Amino acid sequence: MKSLLKKLGFGLVAVGIATSWSVGVKAEDQPTIIAVTHGQASDPFWSIVKNGITQAGKDSNVVVDYRAPETFDMVAMAQLIEAAVNQNPAGIVISNPDPDALGPAIEKAVAAGIPVISMNSGIAAAEKLGIRLHVGQDEHPAGIKVGEKLKSLGLKHVLCVNQEVGNAALDQRCAGTAEGFADGKVTVLPTTTDPSEIEAKIQAALTSDSSIDLVLGLSAPLVGERAVAVVEKMGVGDKVKVASYDLSAGFLQAVADGKALFAVDQQPYLQGYLPVTFLALNARYGTIPAGNVASGPSFVEKDAAASVIEKSSQGIR
Repeated sequence: MKSLLKKLGFGLVAVGIATSWSVGVKAEDQPTIIAVTHGQASDPFWSIVKNGITQAGKDSNVVVDYRAPETFDMVAMAQLIEAAVNQNPAGIVISNPDPDALGPAIEKAVAAGIPVISMNSGIAAAEKLGIRLHVGQDEHPAGIKVGEKLKSLGLKHVLCVNQEVGNAALDQRCAGTAEGFADGKVTVLPTTTDPSEIEAKIQAALTSDSSIDLVLGLSAPLVGERAVAVVEKMGVGDKVKVASYDLSAGFLQAVADGKALFAVDQQPYLQGYLPVTFLALNARYGTIPAGNVASGPSFVEKDAAASVIEKSSQGIR
């Protein structure tokens, strides 16, 4: 753990340590940290987040409890956060895809004196809600970088496939891509997480609009891999390219094979690992980073894809 923090630049001097909270437990005690996310551990992306949370619990000698609603349900998620508050844990980790819906529950945790760290989504609302810091990728700026990259590749019309309509982070990805893409065209295609529906809608969009030259997934395992399959099935790989946010072993293989341009890595393992680590340190020693931690974005292209595949298949990348 020390080497990881050192690599990330989280030495005490580098990040600045806030000590406004008193130390609540002894070093040998096992604090409880509850994580509440909008994504289920059965989801390929969130399984990596949970792997990070679980490993951090082991490394930091804390009890961790991962909770999520059965589907993308902000009412249910708010209830899970309130239930966590009632247990008075040493800290709560949350994703925050809808700050308006989840804000009141988060504020209850803060008012109760429970330190809260957000991860993955909700960076813009963190300070307002009293969240101590955010670990993740600022989605709108990340989208701008993706749009700029696509523009530099000479592409003209991006189909941005959103598999979780209502998730502010995914909306920001498409909006940021459109901003960075400047004079190019970005069409948002709403769908669900059902693989058959995703493939059918992408195929229908490509069939009806021949000007689309890039399919952009907002999730590599859910959309990126499906997009590659559709493009191959239709035989339009010479004129329609594919790229995606996030990683999966299957999509990385497509990148390595030249069937996709790149994947955007936000490092979900770190998004799970670091908040638990920070809250454990805070519970024992009253130390916590003084600012947000950026876990992405970075681009994984053909030259690096093969080296990342093994870690992806292990649930780490």
